[in-house]
Amino acid sequence: MRFCRSKASAMAMSADNIRGFALALSSSFFIGSSFIVKKIGLKKAGTYGVRAGSGGFSYLYEPFWWLGMITMIVGEIANFSAYAFAPAILVTPLGALSIIVSAVLAHFVLDEKLHIFGVLGCILCVVGSTSIVIHAPKEINVESVKQVWNLSTEPGFIVYSCVVVIVVLVLIIQFTPRYGQTHMVVYVGICSMMGSLTVMSVKALGIALKLTFSGMNQFVFVQTWFFTVVVVICCFLQLNYLNKALDTFTTAVISPVYYVMFTTLTIFASMIMFKDWASQNASQIVTELCGFVTILSGTFLLHKTKDMGNSMNTEPIIFSETELSHH
Repeated sequence: MRFCRSKASAMAMSADNIRGFALALSSSFFIGSSFIVKKIGLKKAGTYGVRAGSGGFSYLYEPFWWLGMITMIVGEIANFSAYAFAPAILVTPLGALSIIVSAVLAHFVLDEKLHIFGVLGCILCVVGSTSIVIHAPKEINVESVKQVWNLSTEPGFIVYSCVVVIVVLVLIIQFTPRYGQTHMVVYVGICSMMGSLTVMSVKALGIALKLTFSGMNQFVFVQTWFFTVVVVICCFLQLNYLNKALDTFTTAVISPVYYVMFTTLTIFASMIMFKDWASQNASQIVTELCGFVTILSGTFLLHKTKDMGNSMNTEPIIFSETELSHH
């Protein structure tokens, strides 16, 4: 009888996991395809206005761009809903599937070819980031906005936030004008770092909404509105520089690099804010370090081969007389 009850309980939990798995899969499809639809809108907008990569905002008048934004929002809603049914250890790694969706659609729709070493880079990024997410420690239970505020105002997270803001300002003021058009890490770095702060603030807002709907209004507190302002500012910055990245570089490269950097920084911010590192053992730490090395290797391959796929398909191989004589 005990075995039967355990089996029935496992089956019930498996049903919830299936729902969460389905929501996470649909989220990956929507988010992955949103990169492609937005890129189509950006390309169309660039034919009659100033390109986003050059500082223009003509894409705001392009229906395809807005369709891509709606698709991304639907994907994020599905992703948040998946956490209500399945544990984070199942849902979060599935976000890597959006990279595969984006790369496949970019190959067929945008004709953006990915070099074989770029494919290997994608695989390394997915394996490394999945390893980190799976072995990341669990967050502590948070039950009020004031509790989140107390955690966010402790010295460790204040230092992290200040470093992020300073680095982002330096990237925007010093590096974006010089290297933004040639080094994708500049744009993606801005999006990823601001994204880590966005997630922490969104978590606080989620708690506020949950408590408010249950009868305890959290919007009477100044802290709730502060987190709201942070979310709005960070989202606008992410949106602006993600558009610049998509308009300047190939989608098949931007998607995995953005996923890797965003996931890594978000986990790091969560570990600082919620002090999850205190519960880790040696094997978890070693596994996470290996994951970081794997991610760095994949990112390096993606960066070095970002244009090789298209050049090999569009440019004939021509040898000079000197080269031919050596052959």
